[in-house]
Amino acid sequence: MRFKLGLVGLIAAVALGSLPLAAQELDPENTLVIKTSDKCDITIKLRPDLAPKHVAQIKKLARAKYYDGVPFHRVIEGFMAQTGDGQNGDGTGGSNEPNLPAEFTNTHFARGVVGMARTSDPNSANSQFFIMFADGGFLDGQYTVFGEVASGMDCVDKVAKGEPPAKPDKMVTVRVMKDIK
Repeated sequence: MRFKLGLVGLIAAVALGSLPLAAQELDPENTLVIKTSDKCDITIKLRPDLAPKHVAQIKKLARAKYYDGVPFHRVIEGFMAQTGDGQNGDGTGGSNEPNLPAEFTNTHFARGVVGMARTSDPNSANSQFFIMFADGGFLDGQYTVFGEVASGMDCVDKVAKGEPPAKPDKMVTVRVMKDIK
């Protein structure tokens, strides 16, 4: 999509949030870059304004390289791609960090929204997360939203499907943008 905006139009579009995230300025301290086994990148704008504890834990785990080599273990066509189990790789594990208290908001689970996976206990989120392929309004207010895809949804769309996928794609590296040299 191309935008032809004058300076006034550009300022108005950014102020109103009508430009796609990729066209907006990203804060390197609050942006994750995931390189996948499909050799493409997913850039996630983290939302500490919505879930400060979740964002802090995700960044801590990324900086510890916890997510490197972790598979997308549950990928449901038309719903979401789940990953983040650096312990077992199959959705049954978590990190050595403590579980997090829920930080639920009214943020809508639309395509590209990134939320924390959890058990039936709302305060059990730890390291696993999911990226929405499509609208999932039924999740609104029940799961913590901590980010949104700024670029690379085409990469998310290519992740091997299945529960688990026969040949799962992996997050080869996950880095906080500020730390990338």
